[in-house]
Amino acid sequence: MILPAGQTVENGARAYINAQIVDPSTGYEGRGGLITENGDVTACGPDVTADSVGDLRRVDCRGLTLVPGLVDMRVFTGEPGSEHRETLASASEAAAAGGVTTIIVMPNTEPVIDDVALVDFILRRARDTAIVRVAPMAALTKGLNGQQMTEIGMLQEAGAVAVTDGNRPVVNARVLRRALSYARDFDMLVVQHVEEPELAAGGVMNEGEVASRLGLSGIPTAAEVIMLERDLRLVELTGARYHAAQVSCRASLDLMRRAKDNGLPVTCGVSANHLVLNEHDIGAYRTFFKLAPPLRSEEDRAALVAGVADGTIDVIVSGHDPQEPDTKRLPFAESEFGAVGLETLLPCLMGLVHAGAVPFIRLIEALSTGPSAILGMGVGGLRPGAPADFTLIDPERSWRVEASGLRSKSKNSPFEHRVLEGCVMETVVAGHSVYSRDSGAGTAL
Repeated sequence: MILPAGQTVENGARAYINAQIVDPSTGYEGRGGLITENGDVTACGPDVTADSVGDLRRVDCRGLTLVPGLVDMRVFTGEPGSEHRETLASASEAAAAGGVTTIIVMPNTEPVIDDVALVDFILRRARDTAIVRVAPMAALTKGLNGQQMTEIGMLQEAGAVAVTDGNRPVVNARVLRRALSYARDFDMLVVQHVEEPELAAGGVMNEGEVASRLGLSGIPTAAEVIMLERDLRLVELTGARYHAAQVSCRASLDLMRRAKDNGLPVTCGVSANHLVLNEHDIGAYRTFFKLAPPLRSEEDRAALVAGVADGTIDVIVSGHDPQEPDTKRLPFAESEFGAVGLETLLPCLMGLVHAGAVPFIRLIEALSTGPSAILGMGVGGLRPGAPADFTLIDPERSWRVEASGLRSKSKNSPFEHRVLEGCVMETVVAGHSVYSRDSGAGTAL
């Protein structure tokens, strides 16, 4: 992990007062303030008030909620190789506008991030161009071919925070078992896209009545469940730390609960899209809703929301996967999978909080403290001494998602034209404001 562009931090002390603080790392949820100095948090809680901060520079946060900066564990970019879709710089600007202070980028680039030099390239490029923290996951197998393991220890030493083949599953059980055993020796997290490719082959949406009515080929939930169950048995054999990148159905949650009850070192994530959308949103063959894994039934969506609330699901990700119009504005069956999501990650989820389906502090834990802990990154909290990465939110403010306002180079948002209730007002990284709703743009550190 490296500091964003410029390596500078805000050195002068600053007090954010009159905020509603929500900090899962301490369990505190209530009125108070926060003081930053030299890029770190020096105080946070109910004792930080207008009367207690003396003559420090002040930011009045009345009406706003202050939370730890979000950590997005699943961001695809086009750099290197497909910069017309997204660069580290444009992805970081989109992240800042969404309250995300750390993005974890996938190795599915051209070339694939599967050796030390390429991990170093990502870190240096991020240092020079990005306005939020950027950390790479490196490939689990060379060229994402699922056959030959990468040098996990060397990749970790170079700065990779986990290994994964991104949106490709490792199909060969023998290869995955060896990789898990090797990763265990380095305490390296293995992240898997849980989808059995032969069962999913040719499918473009969830298998079921809606797919039949639309005349589209389906992907059964069994494609996910079979792969996940196999992987959990391999974790039982090896003892390695394992993370299912995105689960999408009730049956997967049952497997994860059982594995956790048995003491296996496993975690799982879900995309924000799968918590607020379902297969019916595809409606008139809207390709912006073509995702991998596919949007499932309303029953599955409701189960996933309950899984976040009760802690079975550890992490919520954006699954940010920018696609250009040439590959997205096609007949549904022919278009690419994927949607952008960094800028709508938190706002699209606020409806779950307003509806009482997920407590706010639990939602923030799944978006910040949880992923940081799984990756061992030391961010995602507001304790004194922690990096001053945080986000100010107006939970009641509504805004309309329009393509022209998105900072991502690609505009394939499933929330286009929707009104979301919940708005990111300011994003701070290392004590420096990198996005302000009032100015309408992020600023380089």
